[in-house]
Amino acid sequence: MLKKVINVPYIDQTKDWPTGCESVSAVMLLKYLGIDITVEEFVERHLERKPLFEKDGRLYGADPRKVFVGSPADENSMGCYAPVIRKALKGALCRAAECGTGLQGTVQDVWEPVDLTGVPVEVLLREYINNDMPVIFWASIDLKETYAGPEWIVADTGETFEWRSNEHCMLLVGYDEENYYFNDPWHNHGLIGYGRKLVEKRHAEQYEMAVSVRKERKEND
Repeated sequence: MLKKVINVPYIDQTKDWPTGCESVSAVMLLKYLGIDITVEEFVERHLERKPLFEKDGRLYGADPRKVFVGSPADENSMGCYAPVIRKALKGALCRAAECGTGLQGTVQDVWEPVDLTGVPVEVLLREYINNDMPVIFWASIDLKETYAGPEWIVADTGETFEWRSNEHCMLLVGYDEENYYFNDPWHNHGLIGYGRKLVEKRHAEQYEMAVSVRKERKEND
């Protein structure tokens, strides 16, 4: 039977980062790339966060497409979406490579984070997993059904944002004919296989969000 699984360092989120699945999945990817970084360092240095708060009986917060809503260490917080993790990864990768400090005119290979939202899973498998590159992948906790709510007012725009509850992030590391395989940081699940159809359904419910990295050649100024 066809099977492909990438061996990636595993981190459990449950005790210290109850809503930090996005950051934990990102750090697993960074460690796979050989970057020595902790989840705490990633969150404190690179993940932009803003709290939820009440005012005049109404709930206010940030846009999860721009920042993490709450704190990954707080079990009552929400989370963030693909653009936030892509930006945080960029910061971590840049720091690791000391971006901007190379010799003038030299060319270097650099890891570039990529927002893969909307890319079909079969393409993620072909272009990333088959090339030994894991993918940060949004679905749901234990693949439970997602549902609408809560809602809050985005503080800087006044729009109402509706969260999709049971949101969860894992690191896609492989597949076979029946399952997709993940490093799932929730409750120390470790390397686990989930049925393809259900994964695709939950992934679609979370807007088909995904992030990974690819190598690019860049010339320093």
